[in-house]
Amino acid sequence: MERIGYSIRPMKDPDIPQVSEIDREAFPAESLFRPYSSYSQEIHNSLAHYIVACAKKRPSQANRQKPPWLRRLFSHHHKGLALSKERSNPPSRDHILGFAGLWIMLTEAHIIAIAVTNDCRRIGIGEGLLISVIELASQLNANVVTLEVRASNKAAQALYTKYGFHVVGRRPRYYSDNWEDAVLMSTDSITSASFQVHLQGLKQAHSQKQEIGELV
Repeated sequence: MERIGYSIRPMKDPDIPQVSEIDREAFPAESLFRPYSSYSQEIHNSLAHYIVACAKKRPSQANRQKPPWLRRLFSHHHKGLALSKERSNPPSRDHILGFAGLWIMLTEAHIIAIAVTNDCRRIGIGEGLLISVIELASQLNANVVTLEVRASNKAAQALYTKYGFHVVGRRPRYYSDNWEDAVLMSTDSITSASFQVHLQGLKQAHSQKQEIGELV
C-alpha cells in the first residue's frame, strides 16, 4: 500500500468545507454535532481548539479501505443541527484527511471529535490525531483529558485505554439515534512523568509504523 505523507496543523477557515464533509461522512448515524456555519466561530473561540491532518496531494485509489476502523472515537451530540450549504471561505489547497477538536474547561481538556475520511482509514491517521490532541492539551496547561464514546465502540475504547484513558462513568441512553449509552473516559494527570514517558513511547512506535507503512 502506498504510504500517505501528511502533517498535522491547526485548523484554518479554508479547511472548513472539507472538515464538514468528513464530519458528515464519519458520523452518519447521528445529527451533526455542529452546523457548517458554526465552525468558523468555533475555531476562533479561545476555549475551542481544532487540528487537521492534511496532505499536499489527494490520496490515490490504492489507499481506499472499505472496512471501517474509526466509526466514531467519541461524540458530542446536539439535536436539531443541520449542515449549512454556504461556502463563504475559499477552499484549502491542502487535502484534509481528518480532524480533531477539544474544548478547554479550567484544567480539563474535553475531546469533542476525531474523524478520518473514509478513503484514509486504517493507516494510522486517527491515532496520529489522538497523539497530537493529547499533546495540544498538555501545551494548553490541561491536567486531564476526557471524552465520551459509544458503549458498543470497543475498538475506540481499546485505543483510548492504550493511551492511558480509563472508564470513569456512563451516561445512559445518551445517543438519540438509538439511545445507546455513552461511556465516559478520562486520563490521569497528563503532566505526570509516567504519563509523558508512556505517551512518548507510543508516539515513537506510531511514527516508526508510519515510516514503514504498517497498518494500525
